[in-house]
Amino acid sequence: MEKTFEPASVEARLYRGWEQSGAFAANPESSASPYTIMIPPPNVTGSLHVGHALTMTLQDIFVRFRRMQGRDVLWQPGTDHAGIATQMVVERLLDKEGVSRKQLGRETFLSRVWQWKAESGGTITQQLRRLGASPDWARERFTMDDGLSDAVREVFCTLFEQGLIYQDKRLVNWDTVLGTAISDLEVESRETKGHMWHIRYPVDGGEEIIVATTRPETMLADTAVAVHPENEKFKHLIGRHVVLPLTERRIPIIADEYADPEKGTGAVKITPAHDFNDFEVGKRHGLPMPSMLDRQGKVTLAELGELPEFVRSLEGKDRFVARKEIVAELEARELLVEVKPHPHTVPHGDRSGSVIEPLLTTQWYCNAWVLAQPAIKAVENGDIKFVPQQWENTFFAWMRDIQPWCISRQLWWGHRIPAWYDESGKVYVARTEAEAQAQAGEGVKLAQDEDVLDTWFSSALWPFSTLGWPEKTPELEKYYPTDTLVTGFDIIFFWVARMIMMGMHFMGDVPFRTVYIHGLVRDEKGQKMSKSKGNVLDPLTLIDAYGADALRYSVAAAAGQGRDVKLGQKIVENNRAFITKIWNAARFLEMNGVKPNPAFRPEEAKLPLCRWILAQTNEAVAAGTAALDAFQVSAYAQSCYRLVWDNFCDWFIEFAKPGFATDDAAEIRDTAAYVLGVLLRLMHPLIPYVTEELWDYFGYGPECSLINAPWPKEIWPDSEAKGKAALDSVEVQMIMNMISEVRTVRSEMNVPPSVKSPLLFKDIDNFTWGLVNRWHEAFSRMARAAEIERLSGEVPKAAAQVILPDATIVLPLEGLIDFDAERKRLANALAKAQSELSKVEHKLANADFVARAPEEVLMEHQDRLRNFGEEVKRLEAALARIS
Repeated sequence: MEKTFEPASVEARLYRGWEQSGAFAANPESSASPYTIMIPPPNVTGSLHVGHALTMTLQDIFVRFRRMQGRDVLWQPGTDHAGIATQMVVERLLDKEGVSRKQLGRETFLSRVWQWKAESGGTITQQLRRLGASPDWARERFTMDDGLSDAVREVFCTLFEQGLIYQDKRLVNWDTVLGTAISDLEVESRETKGHMWHIRYPVDGGEEIIVATTRPETMLADTAVAVHPENEKFKHLIGRHVVLPLTERRIPIIADEYADPEKGTGAVKITPAHDFNDFEVGKRHGLPMPSMLDRQGKVTLAELGELPEFVRSLEGKDRFVARKEIVAELEARELLVEVKPHPHTVPHGDRSGSVIEPLLTTQWYCNAWVLAQPAIKAVENGDIKFVPQQWENTFFAWMRDIQPWCISRQLWWGHRIPAWYDESGKVYVARTEAEAQAQAGEGVKLAQDEDVLDTWFSSALWPFSTLGWPEKTPELEKYYPTDTLVTGFDIIFFWVARMIMMGMHFMGDVPFRTVYIHGLVRDEKGQKMSKSKGNVLDPLTLIDAYGADALRYSVAAAAGQGRDVKLGQKIVENNRAFITKIWNAARFLEMNGVKPNPAFRPEEAKLPLCRWILAQTNEAVAAGTAALDAFQVSAYAQSCYRLVWDNFCDWFIEFAKPGFATDDAAEIRDTAAYVLGVLLRLMHPLIPYVTEELWDYFGYGPECSLINAPWPKEIWPDSEAKGKAALDSVEVQMIMNMISEVRTVRSEMNVPPSVKSPLLFKDIDNFTWGLVNRWHEAFSRMARAAEIERLSGEVPKAAAQVILPDATIVLPLEGLIDFDAERKRLANALAKAQSELSKVEHKLANADFVARAPEEVLMEHQDRLRNFGEEVKRLEAALARIS
C-alpha cells in the first residue's frame, strides 16, 4: 500500500469505474423492491456550494445504503431551467457584445440560451460527480426537455379545463429591472434606514387627519383613509371624505380593523394598487384600484383622471425622483407635518437588487386552495411524514392560509404558456397551436401568450414528469410514489407542498412517503455564510485540499436532526485525520499479513480480544443501520467513528500488536480482516472513496464492487448469542477502563509520555488481579508502567489514586513531577475555568440577552457553558487526586 491516501489520484478513477460499470443504474425490470429519491434539481446556471454538498451527501448516503441492502435504487438526477437566473446570465453575455435581448428577438435569443446551456449548463452535474454522488446519470432530465415540456402543457391545459387555472388582476411582486413578476422566494427583505412622512389630509367640511407613510409617492393613487371602527379619536369622521393632497380628489374615510390605533397616527392611507394589505382592504370595501406606477417603476397618470398641473408634471418620472418632488411640494404647501427617521424592511429582488414594487397586473393564476386540501389531508393522516416532525407545523401554517398562485412570468426563457389570443382578445388554451386554431376556427388570426410559466410550476411535476408521465411507463409504475425527499426548510412551500398538490391531483397518490428536512450550513461560529462576511466556503476547494470523503464526513457528522450544520476549513482538515486513521490502520494490517479469509467464521472466535472487537462491530452495525433507517445521519457517522477510531484502531490493533508474533496470530489476522471488511461496508455510504480503494486493494471483491456489496448483517442476531459475546468481552472492557484511567491521571498530572511510572493495585480481588497479570504486556506498553505490583501496605506519599469498582490504582509520582507546582497550576486553571463558567452562566441568566441574541450567539454560549462546566469538573477531580 501507498504510505498515504491521496484522494486526487483515486477519486476520478473510482468514480469512472462505478459509472462505467452501471453501478448507479436503476432497473425497472428487476424484481427487487424499489427505493427512489428525486434529486432537488439544481439550477442549470449553478455551481456547487456548501448547501449542495450537504443535501447531496445526505441523499447519496441514503441511496448507497439502500443499494447495498439489495433495493432497486433510482436516484433521479436533473437540472432546472431556472427562468430568471438563466435569462440574466445570457443577457449579461449579450451586454458584453453590445446587443440586447429585444434587439435579437425572441427566437434568436432563445437559440442563444440553448447554445449557452449546451456549452456551460452541465457544470453543476460534473461538480456533483466530484462529491461522489451516485445518481442514475443515464436518466438525467432537464425541466425544459421535450418529455417534461409535454407534461407541463398537459397539466396546464387540464387544470384550465377544470377551472383551476384562470386569469385575474391582482397584486404581484414586480421587479422593475427584470420586468417580471417574481415569487416570494425571490424577494429578500433588507433593513433600510428610511423615513416616516406625516402628511396632513384635510377633511372635507373642516378638520384634518394626519397620515403617516414610508411611501409618499403612492398617495397619488390613494382611494381611502382607514381608521379602526373603535378608535374614539376618529369615530366621528367615518363616512366622511378627505381631500387628497396634491390631486384634490375626494376619497372616503372608512372603518377597517386593519388600521391599528396604536400604530403611527392611527389613520392609514389606502392604496390598493400598490400595497398587499391595502389591496385586501380595497377588496373588502369595493374601492377603486388605480395604478400610479408603470412596469418600469415610473409615474403613470392614465388611470387617475383629471389632475392639477403639478401632478401632471410627474408623468414618466422615476418613482424615487417623484418621491422627492412630492415631499418638497407637500412641504411648500404646509401639508408636511413632520419627517422622522424610520428604519424598516424593504423588499428587494434577490437577483436584480431593485426595490420590489407591488403592482396590479393581469396574470395567470392557479387555484391553490382546491389543490391544497388533499395535500393537507395526506400529511394529517400520515401518508407523508416530515422528519423532523415539527416541520409539519410550517407546512400546515402555509397550506391552510394558501393564496392563489401566480404562475405567469414576463420572461422569454421558460415554458411558454399554451394560450393563444384572437384579435378581439379572446383566449384559447390548447396543447398545441393546431388545437388552438381548431378552437378558434379556420382563418382566425392567433397570437400566443408572450409569458412563460413560473419555474416552480414545472418543478412541481418533477416526481412524475421525470418518470415519463403523461405516458404510462414502466418507470412510473415502479418508482412512483418515491420514498424519500431530502431538502431544506426554505422551500417547503415553494416546492415540497406544490409537488404534493400536483402529485395528489394527477397521480392520485403522494409523490413521496418521507420528507427529510435538513438545516442550513453555517460557519464554525454558527453564523450564516455570506459574501459580505467573507465566510463562504467553496466545497470544490475543500475537496481539492482534503478529499471528498473528508468533506462528506464533516457535513454528515454535523447533520443532527433539526440542527444547522457548522462547517469550516479547519473542521474538514481535522476530519481528514479520520480518513488517514483508517488508511494507516489498513496499512499496518497489510504489513502484518492480514487478508480476507472466506473460511473464517466469526461466531467461532475464541480469544477474548477477538470476541470483544466482534461484539463492538456487531453493535456498530446494529446502531448504524438503525440510525440510517431513522434518518439520524449524524448518529450513523458517530457509530462509524467509534468503531474505527476508538475500538478498532486505538484498542484492538494496539492490543493485537504483540499477538501477530504468537500462536494466536491466525485468529487475530482473520478477525482483523473480517472486521475491516465489515467496517468498509458500514462506512461506504459515508466515505465511499477510501472504503472502495481499500476494499479493492485487500481483495474483498472485484474492482469497484464495494458499491454493490451486501450491507453488513449482525454477527450474533439473537439476544442469547449477543449476551454470551458480551460476557466473553467483559475482561477486555475492564482492562481498557483501567488503562484509560491511568492515561487520564498521567495526562492531568503532566507526566511526560516518555517517563514510565510504577502501577500499584490496592484492594484488588484475585479475579481482577489475574486479569491484570494476563494483560501484563498491554499494561506495561499502553499505560507506560515501569512495574506492576499488588499493594498490601500503606499508600506511598506523593501518589495519585484512581478508585475503581474492583480495585484502587496507585501511581507513585515522587520525583516525576513537582507536586507543589502542579497543585498551583491546577488551582490557577480551575479558578480561570470557574470564572469563565460564571460569566457565561450570568449572561444566559439574563432574559434580555437571551431574547435579543441571534440564534448562533446563543448556541455558542451554550457550547461554552457545557465546555467550561466539563473543564471545571475535570480540574476538580485532578486536584482531588493529589490533595
